[in-house]
Amino acid sequence: MKRSTRDRPRSCGRRFHRDGGVLTSWWARACAALMLCATAALLLPAQTFTTLHSFDRTHGASPVAGLVQASDGNLYGTTQYGGANRSGTVFKITPSGTLTMLYSFCAKSNCTDGSSPQAGLLQATDGYLYGTTGEGGASDGGAIFKITPNGTLTTLYSFCSQSECTDGTFPDAAVVQATDGNFYGTTYFGGANDDGTVYKITPSGTLTALYSFCSQSGCADGEKPFAALVQATDGNFYGTTYFGGANGDYGTVFKITPSGTLTTLYNFCSQGGCADGENPFGALVQATDGNFYGTTYDGGANNGGTIFKITPSGTLTTLYSFCSQSGCADGECPTAGLIQAADGNSYGTTNRGGANAGGTVFKITQSGALTTLYSFCSQSGCTDGFIPAALVQDTNGNLYGTTEDGGANGYGTVFSVSLGLRPFVETQPTFGKVGKSVKILGSNLTGATSVTFNGTPAVFTVLSGSLMITTVPAGATTGTVRVTIPSGTLTSNLPFRVTP
Repeated sequence: MKRSTRDRPRSCGRRFHRDGGVLTSWWARACAALMLCATAALLLPAQTFTTLHSFDRTHGASPVAGLVQASDGNLYGTTQYGGANRSGTVFKITPSGTLTMLYSFCAKSNCTDGSSPQAGLLQATDGYLYGTTGEGGASDGGAIFKITPNGTLTTLYSFCSQSECTDGTFPDAAVVQATDGNFYGTTYFGGANDDGTVYKITPSGTLTALYSFCSQSGCADGEKPFAALVQATDGNFYGTTYFGGANGDYGTVFKITPSGTLTTLYNFCSQGGCADGENPFGALVQATDGNFYGTTYDGGANNGGTIFKITPSGTLTTLYSFCSQSGCADGECPTAGLIQAADGNSYGTTNRGGANAGGTVFKITQSGALTTLYSFCSQSGCTDGFIPAALVQDTNGNLYGTTEDGGANGYGTVFSVSLGLRPFVETQPTFGKVGKSVKILGSNLTGATSVTFNGTPAVFTVLSGSLMITTVPAGATTGTVRVTIPSGTLTSNLPFRVTP
């Protein structure tokens, strides 16, 4: 069971096929034919865009997923192609741009270690990085792997290991680690109905398929989930399906319990002309207000995709419809989810559109006011890249991301955007009982003098300039973690949740 290509959608008029068929790259033709890449950048004053690395196939090609900041202060990611075996890589890059290739997939006979990773990585509480490959594995249905920060890879599970692939195939989404210590994710194909699954896998590699999509008449429960899950503060997981739902092939938002009980919260194209959006492609994010925020690839008032807010009970509000400006200068077709940055605003990317039709980086407030921060293909030959993936905010305050194409060699880039956002600290995990060991990631942590959990002092040890270890102190309550360093006080980007 194998898809003929692994491309993602690149224009609103060219949706990701249900059967994984060939998807023509509209933008690659347009860029070459029209030379749109040479127009000027859209970058607001006091903001700096930097291309940190251009891929050259040797160290990887076509990074289609975002990055993750690890406890050593470096960023880690994957490329879909390239590397020693042309089947994708895992790489490390410093915040200043020094890249090291850690692993080339398809290094084992018949690619039993996996190939063509399309998802980003997760650093778990054990310090390993966990990820998925869209193809390869022992049964060529994709794989789940873990890898050390120095590049030692272990394949944990090969999909389609069960009869009729009821365990799922082609895990295109990243995994998340839940409060129970296990990992949860989705597959795009496979399951009882070959329309995708939600699964759980233990750190040792025991996988359980929790739910098979299209289990309801007409696939009213959705089908073909492409995005990662998010575990909310209520302990349940929330996600999206690209197809299916009560209104046809427009996608859904769903909630699923850790034991596998699924509830469809919203069916897209519930409004006339699909003004509420259609085909959500990226992951949801739960913001500090308790609501979820996400994007749809198509639909909206201008059929250029949307940004939406949805409550945990399923009330959806369309915050913004892309292509609202002349020539879609505000961007169109977002494939990535959003991130909430330390300033409380959300940031994201669009797959295309912008001043040069190469995609954008944008900011949006919780009330729906959108600002285009950067338009890709603003440099001659698109050396700044085009078709950007998801963003991540580093604890130094800057945004980092990848582009699937463009760059000096035409195989994609890693970039940063400095917006003057304040540095912060990040806890791993973001929850825990009193006495639980917690890692604190940050920048310039050397010389720290105090750590508090919502005002309660904690004992800590500084291990490096980017990492501290502490324990949840007695009397701590849910709230902000603060670290005092010689230059000031750093605040956690998310509240730390103290669990019973």
